[in-house]
Amino acid sequence: MAERSFAREVEDLRLGAGDEFRGEGILAVTKALLQSGVGYVAGYQGAPISHLMDVLSDAQGILGELGVHFETSASEAAAAATLAASVMYPIRGAVTWKSTAGTNVASDALANLASGGVTGGALIVIGEDYGEGSSIMQERTHAFAMKSQIWLLDPRPNLPSIVAAVEHGFALSEASNTPVMLELRIRACHVHGSFVAKDNVPPPFTLRQALDSPVRDVSRIVLPPASFIHEQEKIHKRWPAAVRYIQEHGLNETMPGDVEELGIVLQGGMYNGVMRALHLLGLADIWGNSRIPLHVLNVTYPLVDADLAAFCAGKRAVLVVEEGQPAYIEPALHAILRKADIATRLNGKDFLPLAGEYTAQVLAAGLRQFLAAQMPSLLEGAAPAPAPAPQIQALAPVVPPRPPSFCTGCPERPIFAALKLVQEELGQHHVAGDIGCHLFALNEPFNIGATTMGYGLGASSASALQVKAGKRAISVMGDGGFWHNGLATGISNAVFNKHDSVVLLVDNHYSAATGGQDIPSSRASNQSRSTQHPIEAAVRGVGAEWVRRVDHTYSVARMRDTLREALTTEAPGPKIVIAASECMLNRQRRERPLFNAAVKRGARMVKPRFGVDEDICTGDHACIRLSGCPSLSVKDSGDPLKEDPVAAIDNSCVGCGNCGEVAEAAVLCPSFYRADIVHNPGRWERAMARLRARVIGALQRRRDAGRLALV
Repeated sequence: MAERSFAREVEDLRLGAGDEFRGEGILAVTKALLQSGVGYVAGYQGAPISHLMDVLSDAQGILGELGVHFETSASEAAAAATLAASVMYPIRGAVTWKSTAGTNVASDALANLASGGVTGGALIVIGEDYGEGSSIMQERTHAFAMKSQIWLLDPRPNLPSIVAAVEHGFALSEASNTPVMLELRIRACHVHGSFVAKDNVPPPFTLRQALDSPVRDVSRIVLPPASFIHEQEKIHKRWPAAVRYIQEHGLNETMPGDVEELGIVLQGGMYNGVMRALHLLGLADIWGNSRIPLHVLNVTYPLVDADLAAFCAGKRAVLVVEEGQPAYIEPALHAILRKADIATRLNGKDFLPLAGEYTAQVLAAGLRQFLAAQMPSLLEGAAPAPAPAPQIQALAPVVPPRPPSFCTGCPERPIFAALKLVQEELGQHHVAGDIGCHLFALNEPFNIGATTMGYGLGASSASALQVKAGKRAISVMGDGGFWHNGLATGISNAVFNKHDSVVLLVDNHYSAATGGQDIPSSRASNQSRSTQHPIEAAVRGVGAEWVRRVDHTYSVARMRDTLREALTTEAPGPKIVIAASECMLNRQRRERPLFNAAVKRGARMVKPRFGVDEDICTGDHACIRLSGCPSLSVKDSGDPLKEDPVAAIDNSCVGCGNCGEVAEAAVLCPSFYRADIVHNPGRWERAMARLRARVIGALQRRRDAGRLALV
């Protein structure tokens, strides 16, 4: 069950020539694929392109009508390998994933694909997850493009430019026999706008035709001596062909301005930010007219030397706007100008930050420095640089940081509460983490986890710590990472090498961290995919013998006992603990609409809620230190004899019961209680509720009357 349904929006994919298409960036990409005659699409979900996978999944009916094959790949490597269909056949194919984490996984297939080259257009839609909104290591796709010599598009973040980039991406790939990457930042994926649609085009050459008429060309297979020839082809044939296409079709844009002594060379994805920064300095209007000439690189690799030299010639200075590190475009432009004997001064990361996201404020500060050095007169009418707000500066030292944490009711929270209790008994253990929601256990209140090396690599990252004597290493892996590559690199590797360790597999029924997509072990029935394949069967299939399953992770005591057994048993080989409970977000997405509809119909419905009896609560807050649920907070007890605030549960509670389970397992206190909220109660329940209210009210008034008042 994906995070969001696009069932309504995908109907707009049927719009034809001349119609106005409105929507966000990911929908525009899908429409552009269909207009371009794509034959197959594959990919692996992950921010910021998770919704692109969800759109494609919801649009399978339309894809089927056009004869387009779509599948959710097991990993980014599987998606990249899918492009092999375009090596021998003139079929246009597209794949997508989150980069650069996904490109790391796919790099083997991409290197082979780029070496042999393609016949049909091969487009790789990359979700460039860089900047403050990112969840991964801060790297750039540009390095992968240069390494394998795959052309890299970075279009201006508006729908017409994105659609044009998709269409030209296929054509550029075919013109140069080279796969093409289309880089979309977070804001580009979710930018809203409109463009004039074209008719959808069925693939001119189909997958069925490829199967009926197989083609074999050993010169395209990466084996010596062909692999040596491929390198020469890249330089002497494919690169010049790409440059010709870029120039002939004007993929890069030069925008004039009246301040001809200066210029700005920028990545296409930086265009909106640069225009906003220029507007803040009074050097551009809201319609996109800049006083300083711009050269917009909608293709950031390969660079077109002649166009860049022509833009810079005769200018006093040019500023290069290149987000991220290390710089690739700025050093290349230095070399281009020196070889062309052009004396234009080049600035870039001397005025702009060496690393980090280039927001409009960051760009405005860098532009201000550039102009102050090169043409101060342009700043005479500009507003002064804004000073940091004193209120924000005052809050910084007193407001604690707020790291990411588990959602309210998350079934992974009690797992780590149980592990924390076990470590209090047996001592601290080395815990190797993995990519996924469970990585939040690194933070308060659990503080569990020492390393994380990649998606599905939790178990293998503890491989060196297999000392027979002493404590056992613990590794954590989610079900998404398990099916991604953890089964082979983690579990089978541990079985093969006879690891004496504990592997904790968190099974929340979905690839929850990427948006709740189905995976092979999902419990739900899926019409287009095969699900309900238990993780337990898979790990036993590769030879694991000590396997325990806990099907209700909210039972903290049972989780604690199972983990204790895994850490103390004398059984040989890896000890596999499968902790299974459904992702609460997905559960709420499924159950809440049904619950609300039933209440609206007048049906009697009961919703459990938990609370804390403030008279019993001692205020030691051990429950919070072991749970950390966002719905669990503190409040003043109202009792002058209690100095510490008592625990309290707010309205975001989903009734999972974890707080009470933790309190019981840790032998804390009986202050937690459960209350059932009844919607559409019957007459008897209403009468009993009135009676209870009168009795409780009388008891409360008697208690209050006997309280000692302190004046």
